[in-house]
Amino acid sequence: MSEQQSEITGYHAHVYYDPDTRDTAGRVRDGLGDRFEVVLGRWHDVPVGPHPKAMYQVAFAPDEFARVVPWLMVHREGLDILVHPSTGEHVGDHRDRALWLGTPLPLRLGRFG
Repeated sequence: MSEQQSEITGYHAHVYYDPDTRDTAGRVRDGLGDRFEVVLGRWHDVPVGPHPKAMYQVAFAPDEFARVVPWLMVHREGLDILVHPSTGEHVGDHRDRALWLGTPLPLRLGRFG
């Protein structure tokens, strides 16, 4: 990976849920939107891309990491959350440079093509 590609331009948090925890995911989403400078992605009630279950994405700038991630650690309400950087190298960002809050889920990395 070149130096240009390894620069972190932002972060994504993927908040996973199922039909029984969708309301919980909504509370976490509202908390993020109310407290931080984040971009809340669409709800995906079915698996999309490499994600093995329903989720929504939260995008945030590098300078928000130190505020967003600790808040998620405390307020995730038992949900599993993948946090990864955006460097332009999707497989590595999701597999090698990611952190998990809760139980890691098996990502379908072949979907990146």
